[in-house]
Amino acid sequence: MSGLRGATLVVASHNEGKVREIRDLLAPFAVTTRSARELGLPEPEETGATFEANARLKADAAAAGAGVMALADDSGLEIDALGGAPGIYSARWAGEARDFGAAMARIERELKAMPNASRRARFVCALAVAYPDGRPTEIFEGTVEGRLTFPPRGGNGFGYDPIFIADGHTLTFGEMPPDAKHAISHRAHAFDKLVARFAKDS
Repeated sequence: MSGLRGATLVVASHNEGKVREIRDLLAPFAVTTRSARELGLPEPEETGATFEANARLKADAAAAGAGVMALADDSGLEIDALGGAPGIYSARWAGEARDFGAAMARIERELKAMPNASRRARFVCALAVAYPDGRPTEIFEGTVEGRLTFPPRGGNGFGYDPIFIADGHTLTFGEMPPDAKHAISHRAHAFDKLVARFAKDS
């Protein structure tokens, strides 16, 4: 990401777990990051119908509000048996209190009510990079396929990590050390595309 090296960038999120993961992914590139919460920037209403649209909304608002480059992430869990839910509503399933324990319990209840329901699921991430000078916002997407397990396992990560096992693995994201998750996650796959894009500017 040589094109961003030494830059100041706003992480357009009030979710501290998400901000921490993005900072970890940016750490090797000497990027100075501030979160939207640290800067007192409001969270825009997520009115988009896709992860890409919501990431774009958040990045554009942060870049305009802070006057510097902004990076926003919109991500969530898609469950095949639930028709892709909670999807873009993943955070909203946790409610105002961000109670993901309750959200995971809801998923377990809904799947148990469907005999022989598939446990297939995926995490999806859209990263948006917005600029204060009017350049077009850029989007980078990533996914990781896997399956769900209950009860939740592990205290690492955040959100739905304790119920998700990526294909080819036996630990949930909640059980994985951060470095191991960063190597395979949906956010990491999107971030790899972002890095490749900005490497061209070097």
